[in-house]
Amino acid sequence: MSTGLILAAAMALDGALGEPKWLWDRLPHPAVVMGRAVGYLDRTLNTGAGRRGKGALALLLLVLGAGVIGFALAELGWMVEIVIAAILLAQKSLAQHVRAVADALRISVHDGRLSVAMIVGRDTSAMDGPAISRAAIESASENFSDGVVAPAFWFLVGGLPGMLIYKITNTADSMVGYRTPRHEAFGWASARFDDLLNLIPARLTALGIAALYGKLGRMGEIAKSARHHRSPNAGWPEAAVARVLNLALSGPRSYEGEMRDFPFVNPGGKHDVGADEIDASVRLIWTVWAAGLALCVIVGAVLA
Repeated sequence: MSTGLILAAAMALDGALGEPKWLWDRLPHPAVVMGRAVGYLDRTLNTGAGRRGKGALALLLLVLGAGVIGFALAELGWMVEIVIAAILLAQKSLAQHVRAVADALRISVHDGRLSVAMIVGRDTSAMDGPAISRAAIESASENFSDGVVAPAFWFLVGGLPGMLIYKITNTADSMVGYRTPRHEAFGWASARFDDLLNLIPARLTALGIAALYGKLGRMGEIAKSARHHRSPNAGWPEAAVARVLNLALSGPRSYEGEMRDFPFVNPGGKHDVGADEIDASVRLIWTVWAAGLALCVIVGAVLA
């Protein structure tokens, strides 16, 4: 079975089932296992002098371990590959979490704050409706790239080992890749390697969004906005979504009580964003997902 068809089957399985609660209430999710591995290395190696080197060693151990496990699982056959790949994709769960913010916001701003706090890392206690909506749409944009497109891309490039290497790197970045006194040195390697692994997928995500919605002529504007974003990669899908939906995204926000004056992406777009725009962003990521699924089927069938 070709890699493209295996990925298509995994995407379809993830899109249909998402994250079955009954299963992960009984078994540890692979993301949880990865988090435990990163946490163990953080506790044991992130001490004393030479923390940047120790962080690089930790990343090397994680990558080698993920690669070996990926090769071993792939040897069990394409059915196992489909199931593992589906577990490591996050399309349905992402869409559900983002749509939940819209549903909560329709009840009250307070409910919206509680819901969006589950998917973003910034301060949410003082957010108004538009800020909640922008945060949810930004999460949809960024996480579609690094939770769906990137793992799918690395599966196509390197099979299950490539996908697992990407996921363990992304997990490490989310846990230790912060510029804090404890992690600035230790997490440097994880943050930089994650940036590298997301370089192509983030731009492919933006290109796919622009192509499907007739915005290829605005790729120059998308690229310009992306270069001004605080992230070298997240700005690409965010800028593409902002232009397709004609919204102003990003902008000032608070982290740990400190307001940071980040620039808006597509500042000329609509600022008064609400639950309807969140729903539109969810429809957008499903549309792009469906196009990607169809492409995998076509290419996989040709190469089978």
